[in-house]
Amino acid sequence: MRSLFAYLLVLVIRAFSHIFFRLEVKWLSEQSEEQWDRVRLAVLMNHTSLYEPLFNPVLPLKFLWKFLSRMAAPAADDTLNRPIVGTFWKLMIPHASGISRKRDDTWVAFMEGIRPDSVVVIAPEGRMKRPGGLDKHGKPMTIRGGIADIIAGLDSGMMLICYSGGLHHVQAPGEHFPSLFKTIKMNLELIDIAEYKKSFPTTDPKVFKIAVVADFQQKLETRCP
Repeated sequence: MRSLFAYLLVLVIRAFSHIFFRLEVKWLSEQSEEQWDRVRLAVLMNHTSLYEPLFNPVLPLKFLWKFLSRMAAPAADDTLNRPIVGTFWKLMIPHASGISRKRDDTWVAFMEGIRPDSVVVIAPEGRMKRPGGLDKHGKPMTIRGGIADIIAGLDSGMMLICYSGGLHHVQAPGEHFPSLFKTIKMNLELIDIAEYKKSFPTTDPKVFKIAVVADFQQKLETRCP
């Protein structure tokens, strides 16, 4: 029932996005229905706003139901605990897992909760970029190691990387209402997870993690529109 409610909520947001915004999408790879059926991991790059559900029209409707019913997503405890915003995200993501900002038992519990049929969703910077280009503590936006942990635990399927063009012109952190009739941009890429892992010929988990983090940092800096 919660997944059905989330699906209806996303459809409403999808209609809102179509009416009030212009979405520009560019594909950096080939796509097919078979690839969408195999998506196990969705990665949102350049996390700038809690209004990012406005991007959901980039997802095919057929995939959207699978996405919502099987989604496993880590979300910051302080966001989920906020009275209004937290309630919205709990409705939007029925299987959201609250995690702290530290690598502790909450992250371990999230990783152990990933099922064989889960579609894992993550913003790998682990925090939101402010209009000045830094996080709320004034630190540069960098990729954290959680994305490598997730990829290491997946042996097959596709990875969907969503490179956001940013939404500060629509709603920046701290603003309460969006600016309408703006153009929002996203680049998309589908990558075979097994082939991606083979591109890092190492059996050392630490070396693998460092290499994956460096690769995603390069993607963050060069592939967002």
